[in-house]
Amino acid sequence: MSNSVAPKLLAEFIGTFALVFIGAGAASIVGGAAGGGITAVAFAHGLTLMIFICAYGSVSGGHMNPAVTVGVLAAGAITAAEAVGYIVSQIAGGVAAALLLRIVLGGVATGLGTPELAHSLVLGGTPVTITPAIGFVIEAVLAFFLVTVVLSTAVAGRAAHLAPVAIGLTLVFNILMGGALTGAAFNPARALGPMIVTGHLNDAWLYVLAPIVGAIVAAVVHLGLSVLSHERPAGAAAPAE
Repeated sequence: MSNSVAPKLLAEFIGTFALVFIGAGAASIVGGAAGGGITAVAFAHGLTLMIFICAYGSVSGGHMNPAVTVGVLAAGAITAAEAVGYIVSQIAGGVAAALLLRIVLGGVATGLGTPELAHSLVLGGTPVTITPAIGFVIEAVLAFFLVTVVLSTAVAGRAAHLAPVAIGLTLVFNILMGGALTGAAFNPARALGPMIVTGHLNDAWLYVLAPIVGAIVAAVVHLGLSVLSHERPAGAAAPAE
């Protein structure tokens, strides 16, 4: 991974821009309802992330998600200064992508892929409404899954060459499960970009805090498993001989 900060920040900006432009754009165009629409949205996000991790993983690590950056920071694999820069670049990329979507789609009538909690969603003949508390749990759990996979593959170096595929597919199955319930952002930059541009900041706190909580829990579990399995955590110095 590059030692210069500027290429890392640019890579995170471009990668997050692509994720939001393609992912939120797909949600705007085909919708996020259960069925074919949610499948298309899931693969739009997953394939975009997989491709840009392949493109920029060697430059910045390919986080493209503030929650992933917080998880990697908590695991000791990135400095606090780098993490702040990553997060600023990611949010800027998300907002820039949403601004371009507003131009491309002729305004904000489509919602620009803004995630939202389900209201009276009919599942098995029963209407389901997702409360903020339940939405928080869903977003936190989905972020936990994603950060666990990132830490266990890309950061720890296990199956490193397959990390982009594993991480991209994690996005796919997360969105297939949670897309109709919360929008399945589990990425503050993915959520805040469209929210800021549309001015719809309902439950913004949830879409920011829940993924971060899930990421921190994933990092704690990752470090705990490293200790139990006698592995050296990412970023830790090798023992002196």
